[in-house]
Amino acid sequence: MRILVIEDDPHLLRSLAATLREENYAVDTAEDGEDGLFKARNDGYDAIVLDVMLPRLNGWEVLARLRPACKTPVLMLTAKDTVQDRVKGLDKGADDYLTKPFDIDELLARLRALIRRAAGQTHPVLDIGGLVIDTVAKLVLLSGQEVALTAREYSLLEFLAIHRGEVVSRTTLYEHLFDEDDATLSNLLDVHVSNLRKKLGADVITTRRGHGYSMT
Repeated sequence: MRILVIEDDPHLLRSLAATLREENYAVDTAEDGEDGLFKARNDGYDAIVLDVMLPRLNGWEVLARLRPACKTPVLMLTAKDTVQDRVKGLDKGADDYLTKPFDIDELLARLRALIRRAAGQTHPVLDIGGLVIDTVAKLVLLSGQEVALTAREYSLLEFLAIHRGEVVSRTTLYEHLFDEDDATLSNLLDVHVSNLRKKLGADVITTRRGHGYSMT
């Protein structure tokens, strides 16, 4: 999953990005509204964390220009904590609103919920024919036994599982699993898919030649 964090406080921005990467998210960052809006419009994200008090364009303006063309879930993160501010954010198209100071575990839980809902999933545990994926604990069980996966293997499996029944293109997978600083090889997805099949079974992921991958 790939997250965009738009925040002008450099310390908070670095801290948030580091925490999200520790949780296996690919993370892009922006320190002002114009850069954030450009990235939000031009790259594929699973969620956006958006501050309100930003230079060049404030968070309200970013949100107004982003909606309705972009449907990426947006979590407003701000010190503006009045009821009127929260109502304004939600009415302008934000999907959730968290005030500073905040608890990082709550932010992570809210992001997980936003990503699930955007994909039409309501429960944090996905059960696919004996393959169980706990999206909170980042845990994978096959026939009741835990399977050890690398961070990137887990991210690929979770993304396909959340979008199960859909054919997900290679381009979409690269957009959602790798951030702007990743140096990737053209066959990297094939390597990860091959490793997942070895660990979970040959039929866990189906290749749709010329289209991408799917889980059913």
